[in-house]
Amino acid sequence: MKRILFAALVLAAAVPALVTGVVAADGQPGPRVSSGPHPITLDVPAESTNREIVDDVKRVRNYADQPPLIPHAIRDYQIDLNINKCLTCHDRRNTEGSQAPMVSVTHFQDRDGQTLGTVSPRRYFCTQCHVPQTDAKPIVGNRFRDFDAVLGAGPAKEGAK
Repeated sequence: MKRILFAALVLAAAVPALVTGVVAADGQPGPRVSSGPHPITLDVPAESTNREIVDDVKRVRNYADQPPLIPHAIRDYQIDLNINKCLTCHDRRNTEGSQAPMVSVTHFQDRDGQTLGTVSPRRYFCTQCHVPQTDAKPIVGNRFRDFDAVLGAGPAKEGAK
């Protein structure tokens, strides 16, 4: 029994060598292994990302009830259940020292319209609605016309700003 098991193990170990030998004897080139750097290990520079516009200039809104854009960098801002970095400047108690605009009074109302003493939980995660402005080019064409342009009451502003 031990001899049969030993013979099976030797055969299993020899099969890859036999197959490789047959392929090589067939005249086909064997597998080529590069001795230089492999493409998967090369450092390839990442594609450039769109730059945030951080000039602190308040942008004109394109439509009624559009959330204001964030005119400053927020890359390392912590916004989670424990802390909201935005509120260190924009909370009603901190705007005098920071000179940042106060969070809208609508952010202090719950779903039933009751006014709360702090920002409502449903409005706590700012980046659900507010986004930073970037210099990204539109992926899809845009023929948006603001309200004044549609009514003919003002100069037409084509495309999103």
